[in-house]
Amino acid sequence: MTLRVLVADDQAVIRIGLRGIIDATPGFQVVAEAADGDQAVELAARTRPDVALMDIRMPSTDGIEATRRITSDPATTGTRVLVLTTFDLDEYVYGALRAGASGFLLKDTPPAELLHAINVIATGEALLAPSVTRRLIQQFLDQPAVHKAPTAQPPRSLTERETQVLALVAHGLTNTEISRQLHITVATAKGHVRHLLTKLDARDRVHLVILAYEHGLT
Repeated sequence: MTLRVLVADDQAVIRIGLRGIIDATPGFQVVAEAADGDQAVELAARTRPDVALMDIRMPSTDGIEATRRITSDPATTGTRVLVLTTFDLDEYVYGALRAGASGFLLKDTPPAELLHAINVIATGEALLAPSVTRRLIQQFLDQPAVHKAPTAQPPRSLTERETQVLALVAHGLTNTEISRQLHITVATAKGHVRHLLTKLDARDRVHLVILAYEHGLT
């Protein structure tokens, strides 16, 4: 199956470079290019890509708002957004994750890692390694201006076991590590994570991490 990709960046040279990398690889295809957020939203609705590579700083509508529109539109709910940023401490990355992005990459990421990230995002898995996820979310949650304060209470809809699993996900544990920690099977751990995604209306594990931090579970 060919993964269909939309590239959104206001710099033509970056769009050309990304298209060259993606189109030259079997199993990947760029189906549209956008120079700003408005074009990204329009082209996503028209082409229904599997993954949208989204720059944050763009003229007109920025990448955060474009991400929110794409992920909230029923017509493009199947499109995963992978944010591309110049700095790993970009103050807008947390906003992009809250808007529905499934992860982020630096623009100087090696081609092989970029392609791997597209594939991971397309399959609905979390993009970031656990240690990177923890560092990223913690840094942005340390800035009061970009997040709401933790409630220090787990969501009421969760069982005690699901709350335990959510806390472990937030600490970066994999399903295998969770199974060992709680003395359950890996299949059971995966089942709990799936239930968490459904109950909390989260797109992937990255968003489970955010929710866990917001509810004071770390």
